[in-house]
Amino acid sequence: KDKILAMKVSHLGLKPDESDVIEPEEDPEENKTPLAEGESRFYKCTLIDEKMQDYIPKVYNYDITLSEICDMFRNFACSRMGLFYEEKVIRLLFAGFASTKLILLQGISGTGKTSLPYALGKFFENDATIVSVQPSWRDRTELFGYFNEFSKKFNETDLLRRVYESSYTDDINVVILDELNIARVEYYFAEFLSLLELPNPDERYIDVVSDVWDTDPVQLKDGRIKLPVNMWFIGTANNDDSTFAISDKVYDRAMILNLDEKSERFVAPRTKPTPITAENFKRLTYEAMQEYELTGRNLKRLEELDKYLISHFHITFGNRIMKQIRQYVPVYVGCGGEELEALDDILSKKIIRKLETQNPVYLRSAAEGLCQYLDELFGYDRMILCKNAIHRLERNA
Repeated sequence: KDKILAMKVSHLGLKPDESDVIEPEEDPEENKTPLAEGESRFYKCTLIDEKMQDYIPKVYNYDITLSEICDMFRNFACSRMGLFYEEKVIRLLFAGFASTKLILLQGISGTGKTSLPYALGKFFENDATIVSVQPSWRDRTELFGYFNEFSKKFNETDLLRRVYESSYTDDINVVILDELNIARVEYYFAEFLSLLELPNPDERYIDVVSDVWDTDPVQLKDGRIKLPVNMWFIGTANNDDSTFAISDKVYDRAMILNLDEKSERFVAPRTKPTPITAENFKRLTYEAMQEYELTGRNLKRLEELDKYLISHFHITFGNRIMKQIRQYVPVYVGCGGEELEALDDILSKKIIRKLETQNPVYLRSAAEGLCQYLDELFGYDRMILCKNAIHRLERNA
């Protein structure tokens, strides 16, 4: 580039000093040794195949309950890592795990957004993979890697290695997308968003390469790898001038956890890690959905609220949101919380947030009426988070 620039300058009648022309740096990819005969183009994944031949499963806890998981993890984070979280935050986290594979942690800096999923990996004795999102990311190759045509090797990322390794075990796997909105989530994470929507987990395959080699890793089928059901993505998000706004497409598919303030310090008994299987966690959440199914009274309330929002704001509950509510609320109750508390949380993040698109003048005039309707429908001051969200939107309108 500098040589071309020097040529352009010379055409203008100027003679730049040759010593000022910087030689371009060598591309490190050009110095890589080409693939040897019989060598796998997926070096890291092939090593995982070899390692898993002698894999010994952990000793899992199959007798634990959802409420015990929440209490033990909270105590573990406090006693082993010096991290303090409210009971409600832990319940919301695991309720989110039961509803979706994508969790968004939002809040001010210093409230423990990255530390929370990191501690979760330590608690399950399966360290989280931290992916630091970069501003230049525009497609999934940044996450998953790419095939180098010169060396004939695949540039394997930590995420690809984690996805591949997860297919061998039933451990709970956590991937942290740190500062995920410093680039546009809809660009680099688009394929994952689509795959996570497929109702059948056996159809969630990611295309890695377009051809098949005899030396490819065992778990790579026809150039594709299956997205494991035992993997969750947890993204941390900051809302400032250096980040992009997260679209409705992402918000609708994810569960949001707001960490807006630091939790109070407390003393907890020293608690050891407790690995559990993803299948066992799924069983516990299914039992909670059966035992603490959303009550008929609150289902009726949701129907009435839906009618009110349609007539006054032209927004409605979608099928996806209703499905999430039916999964999220019972699991939150199974973790030791209350049904209305969970409803207040998910409605404030999934439904009230949609009021941002309303005309500011109309929103200011209709906000108080909506708050009064929530009091009449659910009881006075039972939907605190929803009303706080409405007032915040009213002030910003």
